[in-house]
Amino acid sequence: MIKSMTGYGRAESGDGERKYTIEIKTINSKQFDLQMRMPSLFKEKELELRTFLLQRLERGKVELTIQVDASQTAENFTINKALAHRYFEEIRQLQRELNLDEKQNFVDVILRLPEVVQPAPEVLADDTWHVVRAAVDEAAEHCDQSRQNEGRLLQADFELRIGLIQDYLQKIEPFEIARIERIREKLRKDLEKYFETQNIDQNRFEQEIIYYLEKIDITEEKVRLKQHCNYFMQTVKENNTSGGKKLNFISQEVGREINTIGSKASDYEMQRLVVQMKDELEKIKEQLFNIL
Repeated sequence: MIKSMTGYGRAESGDGERKYTIEIKTINSKQFDLQMRMPSLFKEKELELRTFLLQRLERGKVELTIQVDASQTAENFTINKALAHRYFEEIRQLQRELNLDEKQNFVDVILRLPEVVQPAPEVLADDTWHVVRAAVDEAAEHCDQSRQNEGRLLQADFELRIGLIQDYLQKIEPFEIARIERIREKLRKDLEKYFETQNIDQNRFEQEIIYYLEKIDITEEKVRLKQHCNYFMQTVKENNTSGGKKLNFISQEVGREINTIGSKASDYEMQRLVVQMKDELEKIKEQLFNIL
């Protein structure tokens, strides 16, 4: 079963005082690319979170968001009294220089000045981290499930596209037989046009036709293309962590055989079917960018 690199997971938890909301979003990327948005309280856990998400999600551009809702509790803070006094003295000095009324209360103003009121430093408690870590696990599980669901849709699309390529390949065969007779007749007419009929060595003529037809024969390409298509679908159904890269390699082989058939076709109807096969293969390649 293949997985998409596109996924979304969300989980919530709380410790009685705060509510924690965890969101994990993933999109396609060649490597594991993690971006974390969370309060500074959890910065010390960055390495642990990175290691966990790498093991759980493997590849893709991952965005982890940890939000804290502490609206129901008072936020701890401290007042830098020394700085507040300094501000106050400077304001009083300015009042005297400007001959202003010194009875005015500046406490509200001072409290809004930079760095007077500062959040109290917090230490991440084990109980708090246990709650948040469990929510991260849950969000990662939901994200992984989302990737699996998207993978099922992609698998169905791959089955459709590979099936169409195989159908077009079967439709080539009748035109291939007719092509041989048409080429034989064309060569004979061209030969008779430039040489007298009685001077034509029929045995040599047949040998040359066989030699030419062998050069444009596509039997081997058809066999290999069928094998590559079967191998592609076999790989899709396997539990393979590097399925996306492997499928990309197989699709390149599929494209190589289709291109060779097209270069040997020498027939309008066969070329038209080859173009349709290429179109389906391009749709497959576009989707492969999003496979884990």
